[in-house]
Amino acid sequence: MSYKALALQLTCQTVNTSQTHDEAEAIMLQSIERIDRQIAASIGLIGRDTLLVVVPEFFLTGPPIDETVDQWREKAALEIDGRVYEALSAMVQRQQIYFSGNAYEQDPFFPELYFQTSFIIGPNGDVLLRYRRLNAMYTPTPHDVWELYLDAYGYDSLFPVAKTNIGNLACIASEDILYPEVARCLAMRGAEVLLHATSEIGSPQLTPKNIAKQARAIENMAYVVSANSAGVVGSSLPAGTTDGHSKLIDPKGVVLAEAAYGESIVANADIDLAALREFRQRPAIGNQLARQRLELYTESYAKHTIYPPNALLSQPAERSQFMRNQQEVIKKLYS
Repeated sequence: MSYKALALQLTCQTVNTSQTHDEAEAIMLQSIERIDRQIAASIGLIGRDTLLVVVPEFFLTGPPIDETVDQWREKAALEIDGRVYEALSAMVQRQQIYFSGNAYEQDPFFPELYFQTSFIIGPNGDVLLRYRRLNAMYTPTPHDVWELYLDAYGYDSLFPVAKTNIGNLACIASEDILYPEVARCLAMRGAEVLLHATSEIGSPQLTPKNIAKQARAIENMAYVVSANSAGVVGSSLPAGTTDGHSKLIDPKGVVLAEAAYGESIVANADIDLAALREFRQRPAIGNQLARQRLELYTESYAKHTIYPPNALLSQPAERSQFMRNQQEVIKKLYS
């Protein structure tokens, strides 16, 4: 099977100046209406075989700037069964695509926190998976409430893979692309196409994330569909700070398509599932997945803790506390 995937590079309208959840939600719903029209026009130009669309990190809200965790949760974090997800579901059903984005999300098990969540919605409007960002500087993660999160959702929830008629899809959020273990754990569970919602410096030079995208594709013999923003407007940050270079990368690390700057549909290319599966099943020196020897590493991981789990079970979820935690980790690493 072959189909087209699109990393839709679009402008992210922030909600930082909103004073209430209702004000922020109104902006989000307007953004969905705009994106709905953009997707329809994109498919009309690229072709009806465009079955997968990935949009940037925090495409509905922008990131928190000086808001506290409490303020951002109340204002910008989506309700799992709320109006914004309903609007996204309706949009995806109209377009008959698989759609992946990234948003801040409330969780009934952790009412004092929020998680940054990448999701996939199928053509029937159902959310097929939720992937919570695992490595973050100022955002709560499942690792910060490790024991309670595992009790609530189980370990496999950390690395979900959706088996669909366009392949086995998985999400990687933002900087998680820099941690090879994340992509490898997804590949071990069958992931064939890694959907990367990001908001990053769109530099023409090599950046850590751009190097990582190609490395993750090669290591895991997987496609990477990476959607960056076309700027983030409406906050105090310069709008073009995160702009450009959305791309699709094939399982050999070849960049198939890449956008420049501004809103764009240039980052679209074919996903050839048959070729991918034949590549993975071929005995060869380049079959990275078949050559991995996981037992070599398990003891090293088991014996070393760097960033401690459960950090938010006994500490407030404040930016200053996240910084202190990292300072303590650095002391241990280099003392």
